[in-house]
Amino acid sequence: MKATTADIGLDSLVELALDLRWSWEHSSDELWAEIDADLWRLTHNPWVSLQTASQTRLRNLVAQPAFRDRVAVLRDGRRRYLDAQGWFQQRHPGAPLRLIAYFCMEFGLSEALPIYSGGLGNVAGDQIKAASDLGVPIVGVGLLYQQGYFLKRLSVASC
Repeated sequence: MKATTADIGLDSLVELALDLRWSWEHSSDELWAEIDADLWRLTHNPWVSLQTASQTRLRNLVAQPAFRDRVAVLRDGRRRYLDAQGWFQQRHPGAPLRLIAYFCMEFGLSEALPIYSGGLGNVAGDQIKAASDLGVPIVGVGLLYQQGYFLKRLSVASC
């Protein structure tokens, strides 16, 4: 089955929404606001915008060449960012280190992701963001609270 222009545009939107760089790199904010300005104002969360917007609205936007071009520019910028050699790769080109697991109960990446309450989360989030910009191979491992950081319940039955 051949992919349509709309499918390619929607795939690119998904790619952008799932890359958490939007939480500290705001070049795509206007794009997400165009999908649903009220929802964007409330959540500042691209994934919520994509999941909530009607398929008709998304397909109509992606059918517009100007919108599709903006998505392509953002997608290509993301890919260049990921492909670029960061500080770590430049300084340690033959390093055997492939991945660092950063375990923390919370990561303060954005208010749109209520998975932190303050100090520890802010520090962990800043460290993850800095590591990303430096090209340090790191992955954050934490808890995703289904109803936000302040509404949580852990029990033997839920583990």
